[in-house]
Amino acid sequence: MVQIRSGKTLVVVAAMVGVMLGLGLYTFNYAEGLSYFSKDPKACANCHIMRDEYDAWRKSSHHANAVCVDCHLPHDMVPKLIAKADNGYRHSKGFTLQDFHEPIMIKTRSAEILQENCVRCHAGLVHELVNSASAAKGQVRCVHCHAYVGHGPRR
Repeated sequence: MVQIRSGKTLVVVAAMVGVMLGLGLYTFNYAEGLSYFSKDPKACANCHIMRDEYDAWRKSSHHANAVCVDCHLPHDMVPKLIAKADNGYRHSKGFTLQDFHEPIMIKTRSAEILQENCVRCHAGLVHELVNSASAAKGQVRCVHCHAYVGHGPRR
């Protein structure tokens, strides 16, 4: 254990911790951080880059039955928390450094989650199709033919 030799060192360390904590809390509040713990789709539209997707979802066939997290996150608790942490890190990094792709593009793992959720919700309808598909797993995605179902037609 490190011994603190002077009161000045303690004050400097406390000040640095205070500044970091204050900056973190300010950023969390400014970014409406608590909203990301809800299922409210408006939280996804906090960032300007998601406005088109949010507006398109409101006009889509899924608007009455599914919100963002129903399609874009796993439904089991641990995988959901891992996906939220991964997405949160990537989104905050991208928006802070302004190094995100525009228009926004889904990542490979997120596309896999989306596919799993499509099949889970529509299992009764697509069971035979999914089980008899001749393509290797993951090559034919629901959004290949149904690209605008969740977010409606692009304008």
